[in-house]
Amino acid sequence: MQDTPRRGPDPAVDPADDRPTEDDRARAELGGPKGSPRLQPAPMTPQRAKKTPTTPGDGHPA
Repeated sequence: MQDTPRRGPDPAVDPADDRPTEDDRARAELGGPKGSPRLQPAPMTPQRAKKTPTTPGDGHPA
């Protein structure tokens, strides 16, 4: 029996390795990874601003 050459793409080479993932595209769109010092801090949402006390307490919850 003689070995015949295989036809088709090489299974060891995956073309998907070169394509950017969904995470890569999101990072590029947002400007970098979460917590990057290059990014501006996120703006406070109106709901969070409403919940944040305007005067500091004594730090004791009870």
